[in-house]
Amino acid sequence: MAGLFGFFDFTKEGPGIKKDAPKKKAFFVFFETFFRNFWRFILINVVYVCLSLPIVTGGMASAGITNITRNIARDKHSFGISDFFETIRKNWKQALAVGIINTILTAVIGFAVYIYFNSYLNTETKSLFNLVGFVISMLIAVIFAIMQFYLYTLMITFDFSIKTLYVNSFKFVFVNLWKNLLCGVILVLVYAVYLLILLLFPYWSVLFTELLIALLTLPAFQFLLIQFCTFGSIKKYIIDPYYEQHPDADIEKRRNLGLDVPEDNTYDDMSWE
Repeated sequence: MAGLFGFFDFTKEGPGIKKDAPKKKAFFVFFETFFRNFWRFILINVVYVCLSLPIVTGGMASAGITNITRNIARDKHSFGISDFFETIRKNWKQALAVGIINTILTAVIGFAVYIYFNSYLNTETKSLFNLVGFVISMLIAVIFAIMQFYLYTLMITFDFSIKTLYVNSFKFVFVNLWKNLLCGVILVLVYAVYLLILLLFPYWSVLFTELLIALLTLPAFQFLLIQFCTFGSIKKYIIDPYYEQHPDADIEKRRNLGLDVPEDNTYDDMSWE
């Protein structure tokens, strides 16, 4: 495929949205989509949280909810829980491996941030070296967090190796930088509001209510927002360049993702779902 695999060797953008399609601001479309599917998301969130509790199985839970929110963001039908587990069934090996890898890397990066930060605060070990170490480890943490925006969408959409998933996710951090940062800032603000409420009202009743609301709403909100911020870039730099060279490929799969397809063409098979 052209585009991403040459890093910045991109071809021109694909056909995109049809000219006669009604246009709305993405901000309004996102919230319309979220609240239209609000009650469906509640059950999905519960299943996602329960499957994520063992930590290393979080990769499988993320793959499942990514498929649902990807389809809903593309305005395609989703069967909800059945699609959730069907996606896990198809991708469980990679999803489990990625979940374990992410757990290990998160622990290592978090430990590095903690050590450098505390060493810098300590008057006996305070040094420029520790400050630089803290800044670098924080930068790595941010990059790794943004890579999660892409890992699972690439996993369930294409037939990539685990190495390729991480390499391409890393590249997309910079290819789609401003939208990534916007998405990250929004998510940080949302979680900060929850934390602020707890600080202002440190009562058990508030904690329980807020935790319940968070568990029932935040996972789908987060993954749906990520789809709105990232899928366009994946389409532009991977999907569109491929179909410029293979215009008759995977017609049905393209329809399932809400992509424009040529009329009355036969199709062959590409390694993506």
